[in-house]
Amino acid sequence: MTERFVVIMAGGRGERFWPQSRLHKPKHLLPIVGRDPMLSQTIARVLPLVPAKNILIITTRQQLAEVRKASAGLPRRNLIVEPVGRDTAPAVGLAMLLVKQRNPEAVFAVLPADHVIQDEAGFRTLLDAAFQAAGSADELVTLGIEPTEPATGFGYIERGKVWHSGPPAVLRARRFVEKPSLAKARAYLASGRFCWNAGMFVWRVPVIAAALRAHAPGLHAGLLGLEKALRRGSPDRALARLYPALPRISIDYAVMEKSRNVLVLPARFGWDDVGSWPAVERHHGKDADGNVLRGRAIVEGGRNNIVVSADGHITAVLGLDDLIVVHTPDATLVCPKDRAQDIKLLLLRLAADPALKQHL
Repeated sequence: MTERFVVIMAGGRGERFWPQSRLHKPKHLLPIVGRDPMLSQTIARVLPLVPAKNILIITTRQQLAEVRKASAGLPRRNLIVEPVGRDTAPAVGLAMLLVKQRNPEAVFAVLPADHVIQDEAGFRTLLDAAFQAAGSADELVTLGIEPTEPATGFGYIERGKVWHSGPPAVLRARRFVEKPSLAKARAYLASGRFCWNAGMFVWRVPVIAAALRAHAPGLHAGLLGLEKALRRGSPDRALARLYPALPRISIDYAVMEKSRNVLVLPARFGWDDVGSWPAVERHHGKDADGNVLRGRAIVEGGRNNIVVSADGHITAVLGLDDLIVVHTPDATLVCPKDRAQDIKLLLLRLAADPALKQHL
């Protein structure tokens, strides 16, 4: 069997979960859902399929200390620091080089660090099938989530003919579609032919290398230079010198939308990307008035609030509905639930004020 690796992308900022999520300890390093950090949960999910020595994490310098805590069972050399964020295609390219150093014919999965998956056994069954498909053919493989609503915040994958009947079924991917309008999302859902693009990919080193060479030649050329530098000297110095010059582009734009050798495994394992505070309602119990309360929090005469209180502080809400209230030791957020996507605007204000930047 082809040797397997998992590369976990753990460099996101989790801005929509401010003030709990910060630059040094963002969403994937917090127990947003469950008792352990999201990254720790992601590692635990894949350990039955891949040994700890073959699990790599790509993160940032700011997050490295907390990533070490959340991934205590992994070798320290498996934590790789991006000197600067360049979107997902350069990160995938870096992952390819790192896996190639260990086994140039290996098959590796690229997974986000911060997703909720309820049926972990079902997830592993599909991931195992994706490893088998990618290890046996020159195909780029992705897990596509069966949609449950006409969501406009996700990209979509249109499914084609059966490649392997399974179980589980493996299908050709006809095309990738960017985030659609509501009307298009409804049409996609009604057709039964589309999956959500969750950003979970599996491929062999030579196959993703060939795809980058064919569809993103500028990035591929930069990766070749980085590979030579990594062979010659310090990885940190090579990355610091060459990685920032790589083109900033997502793997979807760079490769997936242009490739014709893509397979998709439709997935039903209770997936949620938990993109903003309102998403926590789907994973926590509510009181009789529909309030979600975490920590020492109380609501009197109010309905459908999310109240999160840290470090023993009591946070009380009286006579108000449909709010997000999050208290941390140095910052408190009060926000209507329907404005949760705009929390990023607050962070822009903080970043522009020298006296407030410390709270990012």
